[in-house]
Amino acid sequence: MEAPGSPYASSPESAPKRAPRSPPQQQPPSEEGDDKEKPIHLRFLVSNASAGCIIGKGGSTINDFQSQSGARIQLSRSHEFFPGTNDRIIMVSGLFGEVMKAMELILEKLLAEGEEFNEAEARPKVRLVVPNSSCGGIIGKGGATIKSFIEESHAGIKISPQDNNYVGLHDRLVTVTGTFDNQMNAIDLILKKLSEDVHYPANLSSPFPYAGAI
Repeated sequence: MEAPGSPYASSPESAPKRAPRSPPQQQPPSEEGDDKEKPIHLRFLVSNASAGCIIGKGGSTINDFQSQSGARIQLSRSHEFFPGTNDRIIMVSGLFGEVMKAMELILEKLLAEGEEFNEAEARPKVRLVVPNSSCGGIIGKGGATIKSFIEESHAGIKISPQDNNYVGLHDRLVTVTGTFDNQMNAIDLILKKLSEDVHYPANLSSPFPYAGAI
């Protein structure tokens, strides 16, 4: 559960300083290496119940995940849902490897939680929040890029249509399905593509920028 009076599960003061850690498994260095050294962020949706398990008692779980990964993890407030859903937004920010490590920890936790309660969908889908302007790069010409991502990761990847029902909403959902490894491979490919997008912001001031969306 979230600590009373805390608008977010994470605050600038609680964000850990980056400490030496074992780097996540990565492919050999390539010409894309420079993109991995730039700050990046990734947002995705979780239910209120899932948000509570990621936060942990007194913030213990989220603080542990931040310490292990070096990334900063923030959640929208309990009443701040992605427009058209009843789901909160998690934002993970840091360097490429830090964000991927935090995603690994969070998704493992969600998977374990689903299995513990014998949920029918023990393998949860991941719904990434991506700006409209960045979806074209993920789709590629004639759908070539998203098709290659699906083939390489063996995950299902679907991009929602642009929703014009909410004024001020300029994001779409990219849904990733499959095994844990499939999902992580797909997220890695998508995050690399976003890191190459000069219009994709390195960070946001808040995981919930939809105060005016109606």
